Amino acid sequence: MAKYMLIMRTTDEGMKEFENTDFNEMLETMGRFNEELMRAGVLLAAEGLDDPAESVVVDFSSETPVVTDGPYGETKELFGGYYILDVASKEEAVEWAKRLPYSKGTKVEIRRVPSIDEFPQDNEWVFRERAWREQTGQL
Repeated sequence: MAKYMLIMRTTDEGMKEFENTDFNEMLETMGRFNEELMRAGVLLAAEGLDDPAESVVVDFSSETPVVTDGPYGETKELFGGYYILDVASKEEAVEWAKRLPYSKGTKVEIRRVPSIDEFPQDNEWVFRERAWREQTGQL
């Protein structure tokens, strides 16, 4: 099994369509999809993000970091939520992504999340993080 992150990016068209969706209907539809993921035993995390207009950006493109109010970039560059799935393959992650509700005007980027086991185990910082993960029940 491997972890994959599904990152939802939307377009202006997708944002407009979503704005016209009844909130309770959205909760019901997303809840049913999330329940499928839970029943399948592949859901590790899922979160939607607040309005990009409420974000803050820390930009490191100059010597001193510059903090500005969001949003940063164009709508298509922003992401509105994510899932982390524990699945057997990238192909399985793709199949789950293809079933996402409210996906019109959305692109889903799928990226594998490397395991701590893939990093040098003799590195002090990897060792410390592994210990922390074990203490907090993450391993």
